[in-house]
Amino acid sequence: MTSDPAPDDLDLDTIEELCAAATPGPWFVRNVDDEHAMNLVAVSTGEGTGRTERWPGFDHRELIVATLVQQPRYVDCADERWEENAAFIAMARDALPRLVAEVKRLRLLVE
Repeated sequence: MTSDPAPDDLDLDTIEELCAAATPGPWFVRNVDDEHAMNLVAVSTGEGTGRTERWPGFDHRELIVATLVQQPRYVDCADERWEENAAFIAMARDALPRLVAEVKRLRLLVE
């Protein structure tokens, strides 16, 4: 049986560097649908309209990652949690740097 790493085993500096190197946030969940990207669920730097957007009505350069691309079937997870995965990725862009900063702050208090 493996155990979870102790909090001291987290390489906070590396996590912080990865966050800093990624595309700046905030990130948003986008739903895109057209004849070439049927039911595409993505994470984007730009907010969506709240409706399913069709190309060319969105800027493809804003898309960070796709959690579902059905046509052609390029990205499709077995558990069908496309929306949930996109929401997690978008949330992590903001939350992870803040969590690293908080852990560092708390470590300084403990020292």
